[in-house]
Amino acid sequence: MKKLAAAALMAALMTNTGCAVIETAPEQSGTSEEQTEAVTEQPTGAPTEPPTEPPTEPPPSPAEEKLAAMDLHSKICQMFIVTPEQLSGYGVVTYSDEWIQSCYDAYPVGGFILFDQNVVDAEQLKTLNKGLMELTEGSGVGAFISVDEEGGSISRVQWKLSSEPVGDMAVYGEKNDFDEAFKAGADIGSDLKSYGFNLDFAPVADVNINPNNELGSRIFSTDPEIVSRMSAAVSDGLHSAGILSTLKHFPGLGAGGANTHYGSVRMERSLDELRETEFKAFEGGIEAGADFMLIGHQIVSGAEDELPADLSHKVTTDWLRDELGFRGLAITDSHSMGAITDNYTSGEAAVMAVEAGIDVILMPYDTADAVNGIEEAVQSGRISEERIDESVLRILEKKASKGMLG
Repeated sequence: MKKLAAAALMAALMTNTGCAVIETAPEQSGTSEEQTEAVTEQPTGAPTEPPTEPPTEPPPSPAEEKLAAMDLHSKICQMFIVTPEQLSGYGVVTYSDEWIQSCYDAYPVGGFILFDQNVVDAEQLKTLNKGLMELTEGSGVGAFISVDEEGGSISRVQWKLSSEPVGDMAVYGEKNDFDEAFKAGADIGSDLKSYGFNLDFAPVADVNINPNNELGSRIFSTDPEIVSRMSAAVSDGLHSAGILSTLKHFPGLGAGGANTHYGSVRMERSLDELRETEFKAFEGGIEAGADFMLIGHQIVSGAEDELPADLSHKVTTDWLRDELGFRGLAITDSHSMGAITDNYTSGEAAVMAVEAGIDVILMPYDTADAVNGIEEAVQSGRISEERIDESVLRILEKKASKGMLG
């Protein structure tokens, strides 16, 4: 494939987007009788223990080997999932071409997310996803190919291509039947797998606290125990089909009364209230082994920092990692949404997300600015390269578990 000149390409993108020690024996002491007894107890010729071998370090895992071979730019790029349009600058992408390959070579992102506009028909979608995965062959690190496919009103694939799309999650919450919810996840997962996806941004694990919240019937229930059970079931169903799952929108959007797509949303929720309700709802999916946790942009009063949750160390690290014990991948909500773009540049938001403990940044408004912002933060010492390695190793380990490292 013909490669574009690096300088021209970069300019175009910037416009868019231990041993055992044998000691000397001590001097003998005591009476001859004592010495005789000692000899009797230890006959001549008794075998001696061989010296202990020094402990050896286990060999590096495939993910560790891959990480060691990557330069800083490539590592940082792994921390982004973007739309094909954000990478390429095209208006709409329905197939992969040489320009998208060149853009990927310059910015080898960790994955792609597709929306309605990218889906024309079954064969086109299979071809597009195969092409996007093939972009990564040179890097030896496969891409997350993702979509928002929750069922009901948030469907990018099934509503166009399935004869029996899965319905709203509120219906499953009302029934509170684990098997039915599992089947819903498995049905969605089977469809996505057949089209070449490997990651779904579902299920929703918010609790329906404020009836005026932005999610509506996307939420299972007003009862956190039901939300916990049903979200675990859907996550298990997705896993049964080979699809990675994502809980969202930590620490919960259900108490909100506005939409973070259009601007900042502040919620009056104390830490005690969160522990009593929202945290309980997320526990089921965490115990079920959900792969990702999508952290929203809502400002939560209990964090006491007036920051969007995905830019808050209190939310992302203290609450999610330390208190709830989540060990998967922490990902932001879209950084193209108003709650972020109205208040931060792409570079600023990306750096703050990494400082908060985020592993993956979703859909920055300007991909180049976001990547460059993190690079500059590492070069200035604001963020250590070890911090980058921590997240990238998590990403590579997840990909290795799915056979995505070449």
